[in-house]
Amino acid sequence: MRDGWQRNLGILAVLVGSACGPKGGGGEAIPPDTGDAALPIASADDDELAEGFEYPESPRGEVVDDYHGTKVADPYRWLEDLDSDRTRAWVAAQNELTFEYLDGIGFRDPIRERLTALWDYERWGVPSRHGKRYVVSRNDGLQNQAVLYTLDRLDGTPKVLLDPNALSDDGTVALSGTDFSHDGALMAYGVSASGSDWQTWRVRTVATGEDLVDRLDWIKFSGVAWTKDGKGFYYSRYDAPKEGDELEDLNRGQKLYYHRLGDAQDKDVLVYWNPEHEEWGYDAEVTEDGKFLVIRVRIGTDPRNCIFFQRIGAGPKEKAETVELLPGFRASYSFVGNDGPVFYLRTDDGAPRGRLVAIDTRKPAAEGQRELVPQVEQTLRGADMVGNTFVLSYLEDAHARVRLFDRKGKAAGEIELPGIGTVYPGRGRRSGSELFYMFSGFATPGSIYRYDLRTKESTVWREPKVGFDPADFVTEQVFYPSKDGTKIPMFISRHKDTKPGPDTPTYLYGYGGFDIAITPRFSVPDLVWMEMGGIYASANLRGGGEYGEEWHQAGTKLHKQNVFDDFIAAAQWLVEQGYTSSPKLAIGGRSNGGLLVGAVLTQRPELFGAALPGVGVMDMLRFNKFTIGWAWESDYGSPQDPAQFEALRAYSPLHNLHEGTAYPATLVYTADHDDRVVPGHSYKFAAALQHAQGGDAPVMIRIDTKSGHGAGKPTAKQIEEWTDLWGFALAALGAEPRFPG
Repeated sequence: MRDGWQRNLGILAVLVGSACGPKGGGGEAIPPDTGDAALPIASADDDELAEGFEYPESPRGEVVDDYHGTKVADPYRWLEDLDSDRTRAWVAAQNELTFEYLDGIGFRDPIRERLTALWDYERWGVPSRHGKRYVVSRNDGLQNQAVLYTLDRLDGTPKVLLDPNALSDDGTVALSGTDFSHDGALMAYGVSASGSDWQTWRVRTVATGEDLVDRLDWIKFSGVAWTKDGKGFYYSRYDAPKEGDELEDLNRGQKLYYHRLGDAQDKDVLVYWNPEHEEWGYDAEVTEDGKFLVIRVRIGTDPRNCIFFQRIGAGPKEKAETVELLPGFRASYSFVGNDGPVFYLRTDDGAPRGRLVAIDTRKPAAEGQRELVPQVEQTLRGADMVGNTFVLSYLEDAHARVRLFDRKGKAAGEIELPGIGTVYPGRGRRSGSELFYMFSGFATPGSIYRYDLRTKESTVWREPKVGFDPADFVTEQVFYPSKDGTKIPMFISRHKDTKPGPDTPTYLYGYGGFDIAITPRFSVPDLVWMEMGGIYASANLRGGGEYGEEWHQAGTKLHKQNVFDDFIAAAQWLVEQGYTSSPKLAIGGRSNGGLLVGAVLTQRPELFGAALPGVGVMDMLRFNKFTIGWAWESDYGSPQDPAQFEALRAYSPLHNLHEGTAYPATLVYTADHDDRVVPGHSYKFAAALQHAQGGDAPVMIRIDTKSGHGAGKPTAKQIEEWTDLWGFALAALGAEPRFPG
């Protein structure tokens, strides 16, 4: 869809929940005094370990940094050198210990078997129409990567267009993006290897499945946008990094190019770049009528952006004027569609929960703007234009509603959804009259629906058959008070036979950042957790996008502690209300959610029985020194700013561990090819936590190989990862899982 129904968050430190997440966005008072945050410098032999575990040696160096006159030790700086011999040896030793421990968990094999059995179901993506064909992805169950197919008609026989499984022996090469020429004859597609954010793009003839000669490298955080004549497309890329630094170099200076089919990449035309602003990034879109190139200018992960455009004339090689329609980064804008020079945009300008506006580009933006659909109580998260109908996606207390409006902004009905859940829509066209979408809930696998705008009816196109009965599971939504009294929503799901109580294992998940909305969605690992007798709780923390930009900003920079307070309050509420008890409570999150878990386990270690921080941002004083980390300053702030440094240091997981404290059982997990949140974050945190641990609970790190931040991870690797996470958590909580049959 034009808006994607969620903003492109490829540049975010995001992988949401059990699935992925860098399209979307979401977003908190300084934490209590925790004393000297800097770990003391110690000699290399000062590595006494938690009772019962002999951890690999992690020598402590004498690196000390000066931040605004404050000395901060960084004894594990050497672990940032990912390719050094001693880091590689440390990784091997840590993995040996971790997997030896995991292999001793008796119910690990049954967990793997159940995950495999439930994962083995046919699942389809959301179809889209391109020219005379439909294009759709399908996984037959345990394929490592979904296969892309074409259909001549919806009830036709699928024909393979691209099978990513054939691109590598182990499924670690993934399809990372596609875009089709206006007539549907050509497909540009991107692939990434071993979970890296770096993409290589090729072009394929849809009718024959054969690739053209075109190959484009050093692309990150970018799709492509075809010109209407199908002779080429726009895309954004970086200059090639230094050899050997591909996974760590800062990603700055993105440039927007035009590629003409058949040309070598070095002949591509530089369309737009502002050398005075290396922090700017660019997303390109060509209007459906082919007359305008719309350029969305962004800075990192800040939801505020600019909208520029160029008129597409005789060809992109002509020096086109760039019109700065909406400069200044004063609000968030997403292009939805156009009628000639009139652009339709979703924005939070003057409306923190979002509205739809029209702008006549022939006039100054302030004069040419009119409101079509005003802000309402629900949060507008996405918009598209199908036929002459605006399809607007809203969140109401973190679950989906889809409303329709005509071109003048008059209400034209609502798509009736089958329950409380999440909608994943496909891409529509002005010339079309049908809309495809997926609906998913905690115990509802993703079913694909076709909505006919003429009859206003939804019909099921594909409904997965998974080996469980959804009626056996119940979900409730509760609202609990955070530390400052703010009401926070939380979904709680369980098997109907699981009775809440002090002995009930419970997994609390959270994210809380970057305007990302955490909504009900189906996940095989979460379902298996509930089958085994566990409660699954998902808290909608500030910092996210559930209630618009004010909710997001309440969890950023100097207010980031609100996120941690919200999560701690969720844990306390679950215990106080009798759902579980602290020894039976596990917490988890990935990326920004990994930071969340790291921060709360340092602030309230006694509140949890187990912690699973994944691919987390753990060093808040150096996060901006690697790859795209600088882009997260819009949410986190900068350690170079004195006030923001104090806030960051006060909650940074790495800098708030205290020797001799009894921390909960913790399994840190990361991957050696993560070039978004570089694994040095997790390496340093795990080493520091092992050193500080004063209790007898295990502290371990699981380091996957040929994997990255999570996008495109093969099915086999996902099953192995969740086998280990659930096995570790249940063992730490002293729980005895139950299995069907």
